[in-house]
Amino acid sequence: MSEVSRRLIVVMKKYATKYPSLALTGPRQSGKTTLLRSQFTDYRYVSLENPDNRRYAAKDPNGFLEEYDKYVILDEVQLVPELFSYLQTKMDNDKIMGQYILSGSQNFQLIERVTQSLAGRIVLFRLFPFDFKEMKSANLLSKDSSEAIINGFYPGIYDRGVEQKVFYANYVNTYLEKDVSLLINLKEASKFKLFLGLCAASAGQLLNVSNLAQKCGISSPTAKSWLSILETSFIIFFIKPYHKNYNKRLVKSPKLYFYDTGLVAHLLRIRSTKMLTNQTVRGALFENLIVAEQMKQNAHEYKHDDYWFWNNYDGKEVDLIVESDSGVHICEIKGTSTVMPKLFDGLNYFKAVSEEDVYTEHLVYAGSQKQKRTLGTVWPWDEFEIV
Repeated sequence: MSEVSRRLIVVMKKYATKYPSLALTGPRQSGKTTLLRSQFTDYRYVSLENPDNRRYAAKDPNGFLEEYDKYVILDEVQLVPELFSYLQTKMDNDKIMGQYILSGSQNFQLIERVTQSLAGRIVLFRLFPFDFKEMKSANLLSKDSSEAIINGFYPGIYDRGVEQKVFYANYVNTYLEKDVSLLINLKEASKFKLFLGLCAASAGQLLNVSNLAQKCGISSPTAKSWLSILETSFIIFFIKPYHKNYNKRLVKSPKLYFYDTGLVAHLLRIRSTKMLTNQTVRGALFENLIVAEQMKQNAHEYKHDDYWFWNNYDGKEVDLIVESDSGVHICEIKGTSTVMPKLFDGLNYFKAVSEEDVYTEHLVYAGSQKQKRTLGTVWPWDEFEIV
């Protein structure tokens, strides 16, 4: 396999000259350790999953930081929470930019430690599975959107040649054993796995917590707690509804998406493109593919954009909205290879009823030709960027 160029490294090296420390988090097996060890070659690497290193850092933090005094990658650093206060003092005294790079898969623990102890001294980055541009850099992105949906984007599938169904089966088991077991009773693991599958069946749809809870046989508070676990461990994310009244954006139901469509396909037992024939399912997964790609680009290019969707009670909708200084950018996502005028109906309706200054209109489809139309720009699925 050709080497995949991870785009986040450009931004990380820029900020290594501006902050004493960097933190890199993201889902398990998204390539964090590979990126750090291959790109920050002048840094020493210390994994705190190693029991000896972890014991040294916990029992003698001053001695540990005296030995590893600068230009060090501390991997899975959240496993030694007591180390963070000592890191704060070390950075304040030394005043060295890019002194430490902290990494961890358990986002909920790492972020908590960073927020409590290292605020103002650290800049946080998130690395997700490959985005389209990264895949194209190594000629890995399929020409067929259905194939891309099913294969997913985790590095292990490509750099180790692991079969998709084997990779995701092991991924789910590892996730349940290593991450979820820290937060829920192991007796509930089977229900949590069912809950994960129900979320996959809801990808690209409005979140209905009560419905998920009922189908899984759990309480609504438990369902909310489990959704939070999935979100903080970078399995799922939410897009909130767009309203002129900002308060309404916060209280209306969001839409649920997965960061990786390969995982969704696995959970839905879709193993091949021939199995992706149901148009409703394919439409939801295609929408998830495009929205997740925008989220990954947002993180890998460090853009800090906010994304929204819009719908009304008549069924009119816009799948993706981004606000910028120039105006509002709106996008409709359709998993068809044929562009018909009616596909622009949602965009046109939004422009007609909205008080917003619409700057650009986009239609993303499963075809391969970019087209400039009066109603908006038509984008091939693998080239689209909303801003």
